[in-house]
Amino acid sequence: MTATGFLTNRMNAQCHYPDRQRRDQQAATMAQPASGDIQFVWHWQPCEIAGSALFAGAMFRLAHLSDVHLSPLPAIQRHQLMSKRITGYVNWRVNRMATHQPEVLQKLLADLAERSPGHIAITGDLINLGLDGEIENARKWLDGIGKPDNVSLVCGNHDAYVPGALQKCLQHWQPFVTGDDGRFVYGAEDFPYVRRRAGISIIGCNSARATMPFMATGYFRASQALRLAQILEHEGAHGQCRVVLIHHPPVRGAAPGPGRLVGQSLFRKIIAAHGAELILHGHTHVDSIHKLAGKDRPVAVVGVPSGAQAPIAAMRKPAARYNLFAIGAKLDGWTIDLQEFGYAGPGSEVALVGQKRVL
Repeated sequence: MTATGFLTNRMNAQCHYPDRQRRDQQAATMAQPASGDIQFVWHWQPCEIAGSALFAGAMFRLAHLSDVHLSPLPAIQRHQLMSKRITGYVNWRVNRMATHQPEVLQKLLADLAERSPGHIAITGDLINLGLDGEIENARKWLDGIGKPDNVSLVCGNHDAYVPGALQKCLQHWQPFVTGDDGRFVYGAEDFPYVRRRAGISIIGCNSARATMPFMATGYFRASQALRLAQILEHEGAHGQCRVVLIHHPPVRGAAPGPGRLVGQSLFRKIIAAHGAELILHGHTHVDSIHKLAGKDRPVAVVGVPSGAQAPIAAMRKPAARYNLFAIGAKLDGWTIDLQEFGYAGPGSEVALVGQKRVL
């Protein structure tokens, strides 16, 4: 049985979301994205793709940024800490407040802006404790990064830190998680979304979900896997370069047990059956390149360090970096070259720290 056939059987045993009509009606009262009206189209529909491929020799520059953990924290009321947030707040005070510095992130973003990428992909953990004030501040930060059409986002475990936080994030950050079909994303069941930019299909998956204290687990379920399989097959058949975004690494052993991706074997089966050109993730706060089996060739899985990490040797994490991919079309497929830009410390400039061809 193929991966898609297996998933179809799983899906046939699942209910379809009976509350969607109610949520459609509620959507009219929700904050609308600045980029325009939303069309409530719930099921991803394949469409013909014409004239979007890159000319041979041309390059599309895609930047990748992750785990910025925006600071400082907004004012916190005591009652807001009566949950998982209490352990997160202690961790913030002991560790993250010193290691994730807004000045470092500002340096990184200034350098990124000078390189004028064609698109920016952000793979989650914009915030820390899922506070309403953090979510609102993150929307302002996103607006400062670029126009929603030029910035694609998926959420991380800190964006879904407590129950209800993920839905609030998606509501406030909606323009940055809206696919080309204009579909309003209410929750995890509404992913993946698809954006097509100059022959590149940016496919945003969700692994974020509220978890128990001391856990940072991600989840990739059968319903999302089935939709991802359909999207990868359709985009690949039209010659698109398929770039998949997900917060948790879909690689065995890449994240420790409490922070692993549950369902990663299912994700790998989909990639093996339908292929992709590139997978981007965050979560680990380290630079990494792994390979997954693909339909026609191995697929690079690239992680990037935190975009706000100060260069503190004791933390054993790389200082802040972003990745810049040059994606080029050729007659028989695609080439993808990676450049890593990092921050070395006070008085230094953001500089190239590594480069490699990944496809």
